[in-house]
Amino acid sequence: MDQARGKNGAVTPTTSTIRRSRPWVTNVLWHRPIAIARANARAWLLVNTGTYGLLVIGFVVGLLFPELSQDRATALEDDGTGELVRSVFATPALFALLILAVNVFRLSLLTIIVPSVVVPFAGLACFGYWAVQTGVTLVPASAGGWVALIPHVLTVVIELQAYALCCLGVYVLGRSWVRPRSAGVTLHRQGYLTGLRQLAVLAVPALVLLVVGAVWEAYSLRYLVGPLARLLA
Repeated sequence: MDQARGKNGAVTPTTSTIRRSRPWVTNVLWHRPIAIARANARAWLLVNTGTYGLLVIGFVVGLLFPELSQDRATALEDDGTGELVRSVFATPALFALLILAVNVFRLSLLTIIVPSVVVPFAGLACFGYWAVQTGVTLVPASAGGWVALIPHVLTVVIELQAYALCCLGVYVLGRSWVRPRSAGVTLHRQGYLTGLRQLAVLAVPALVLLVVGAVWEAYSLRYLVGPLARLLA
């Protein structure tokens, strides 16, 4: 039984009952992802170091070679990205939806996850290239750009943490696929499916972080940059 009676005859829940009554949201968003991260602590540390480190490297390269940053800005204008952003910038809710769509579909799915479900670890290489390129792109070309970078730093921290979760997921997938015994199974197919399930667990908090990051990015750029520029002028 999952209940016990105290000295006064009152029925009290046992430990197993308390565990089962734990809110499922907390379990999905926190306990299960944390358990996977702890079980892969070394990989988690390396993924985080690589995620933020590669972006910083790209940023330093952009500072040292400003023409690279300018080339990236020109490319974003040429492919229509700049015009698209300006068209929705005045409406933060729509801007946030655009940011979320790009971050979820183009980056998380097409850059990190999809390549890795076809070729083990492929998404890690694709994401590494994107991180360096993004670091170069983030280098401001004007004083106003440096002001905008102040609130944008939090955006970068939040969104990169989401991508780090996805990267950890594809690492676990690739390891389980290539070495199924590391996942406690014997067949590669079983290892692949086990890795996919763990990737799905990590993708849930990653999605939440991307939502938070998109909302913060849209509203901070719309409402904080102007006052900050006037304050620092």
